[in-house]
Amino acid sequence: MRVIAKKILREFWERQNDSEEQLKSWYKEASKAIWTTPGDIKSEYPRASILKSGRVIFNICGNKYRLIVQINYSRRWVFIRFIGTHAEYDKQDADKI
Repeated sequence: MRVIAKKILREFWERQNDSEEQLKSWYKEASKAIWTTPGDIKSEYPRASILKSGRVIFNICGNKYRLIVQINYSRRWVFIRFIGTHAEYDKQDADKI
């Protein structure tokens, strides 16, 4: 998959140092992944939440942080839409961000 907007992740881990290793690992895994359906993601990340809008929510650092991505399976693109604390996530509409 081609992960678009790694800069968003980098800026976040520079502010939240404890997230750096997990975000780097997620980025590396996602970049190598071949996700053709939401089921492919669930098999690797059982705790990920799949939304009807094509978005997926990943728990980072034991659910301390939330990562929302939008996936275009046919083009193999993963767009970073949001990364933040759980409290910041609660203020977002994950289907529209």
